[in-house]
Amino acid sequence: MSVGRVRLAMAAAALAALAACGKPAPANHPVTVLVAQPLAQKVVDWDDFVGHFEAVEQVDVRPRVSGYLQKVVFRDGAYVRKGQTLFVIDPRPYQAAFDQAKAQTARAAANLANAEVELKRAEGLIAARAISQQELAARQAAAATARADVAAAEAVQQTAALNLGFTRVSAPISGRVSDRRFAPGNLVNADQTVLTSIVTMDPIRFVFTGSEQIFLKYSRADRSGLRPSSRKAANPVEIRLQDEPTYRWKGRMEFVDNALDLGSGTIRGRAIVKNSKDFLTPGMFGHMRLIGSGAYDALLLPEQAIVSDQTRQLVYVVGADHKVAQREVTTGPLIDGLRVIRSGISPKDEVIIEGASRTKTGAVVSPKPGKIVPPAPGATPAGDEAVSAPPSSSATPAAARR
Repeated sequence: MSVGRVRLAMAAAALAALAACGKPAPANHPVTVLVAQPLAQKVVDWDDFVGHFEAVEQVDVRPRVSGYLQKVVFRDGAYVRKGQTLFVIDPRPYQAAFDQAKAQTARAAANLANAEVELKRAEGLIAARAISQQELAARQAAAATARADVAAAEAVQQTAALNLGFTRVSAPISGRVSDRRFAPGNLVNADQTVLTSIVTMDPIRFVFTGSEQIFLKYSRADRSGLRPSSRKAANPVEIRLQDEPTYRWKGRMEFVDNALDLGSGTIRGRAIVKNSKDFLTPGMFGHMRLIGSGAYDALLLPEQAIVSDQTRQLVYVVGADHKVAQREVTTGPLIDGLRVIRSGISPKDEVIIEGASRTKTGAVVSPKPGKIVPPAPGATPAGDEAVSAPPSSSATPAAARR
């Protein structure tokens, strides 16, 4: 190839490159995102507590007298009535003691009768001056002594009758009995040996502890009227067991202790729960939620619409010019996948509910209308969501309250 042709080819390539540089670059297509306005709904805050069930009444059955166990007259784990005989201690020594006391009472009564006859005779003779005043006084003292002996003998007989009755160990309360701790033939000691135990089942108590922050929150809310007051009505509670997804057990607050524990900084509370089918058992653990506020207006967003930026919680909104802007929000509890937004957005904001991770502040997007599905009535808040106190750890739609 000649030098002229080479120069011509190079010039053509340079012109082509200059022409290419002059063409505008292809524009980037906007990212498509789903947007929706926050869901406005009335909600009620709940606070979560972990606790366990306890019997309202629990009694260790102990014998009132010592002796050898003769019979066991109940079935382990059965339900017993107050006054029902559970154990029989060999009554023969106590029967003999009662018979002896009874005889002593009869003897004392005979002596009293004789002393009263002698006193009556002496009172007749004193009028005729047949006996001295000193002898009359002796007859009166003898009658008084005989009356005291009768009273003492009757008391001994009553004690012997009680001991004889105590050989039949009966149930002090109605409830479910545990198993027998001793078989017939064993020696049991009065007021020491635990023969079995009885617990009541319906109603049953749920015992829990709350932090000082929670206690202060409830106290201030009650005083300011921001929460249903316990003075007007019992505060309702809802409980779920370890294997249950919903809070199906209903009860009410019964007691809050009068002082905080200095070691743990917590205060003890107690709720009462109906247990008509005796399913709940003392010692069983559960999760309880307690109303932490009255009904209030809240904005809800799907959990995936919220982006964490170190210590901040952010959402992205789309303006009229389709540009993305970020808003820092304060979040609340989670309800059926929707997070309560306490502040940071307005009801009219178009929030990106899907695709927020594919865009950034200032970017132009292609918004498509989305839909936020309201939580079902009675929706159960997520139990694993951790929200530091004093903000509540869960909430429900206000319409779900009964």
